[in-house]
Amino acid sequence: MEPSNDVALDIIVTNVVSVFRTRCHLNLRTIGLEGNNVIYKPEVGKVLMKLRKPRITASIWSSGKIICTGATRSLKYTGGSVCPTALEAEQAAHQDMLRVMLFFSCSEDEAKIGARRLARCLQKIGFKVRFSDFKVVNVLAVCSMPFQIRLIEFTKNNRPIASYEPEIHPAATYRIKTLRTTVQVFSTGSITVTGPNVQSVASAVEYIYPLLFECRKTLV
Repeated sequence: MEPSNDVALDIIVTNVVSVFRTRCHLNLRTIGLEGNNVIYKPEVGKVLMKLRKPRITASIWSSGKIICTGATRSLKYTGGSVCPTALEAEQAAHQDMLRVMLFFSCSEDEAKIGARRLARCLQKIGFKVRFSDFKVVNVLAVCSMPFQIRLIEFTKNNRPIASYEPEIHPAATYRIKTLRTTVQVFSTGSITVTGPNVQSVASAVEYIYPLLFECRKTLV
């Protein structure tokens, strides 16, 4: 089989979870009364605040800890010539035929911009907020392969790293310890990647693509 043309895959970052601290005590009742786009939940001791640009939802605690979720982004993975075997895929990787051309930090930058805007909103209410200790703790992304996948074969080829229990979950799980990422692989070709940052997610897609291509379903 001759290598096919270059492939381009869309990696859609569906969620970025980040955390930062205000280094001051926050009166949740005051935020609930004076803040915009807020939901005060006294039964759980937090306030939810939403931003439109970037689209972020923040969970605010009186201790000054704030967790933000959102900051989605669509990225592009550009791979070189697709190889039919693992050996050829490895050789292609060494020849830089598989490349990731992504704006690695775009979603993380949006998360930080959103966090700073939240801090500014709290300052306007009257709190002496000092933006500190910001970090991205989790990134969730999805990507669709241009082919379907034989999950049983994929699992057999990649044991014990890969596991597949169809009675429990329809996807096979593949963990990449070096990148601290987990990939959920579905037979339709769709994959879900969870990692500590956007770059690790993109690297995971680059890493697993030739393994998935080996186990693709051929069209009759």
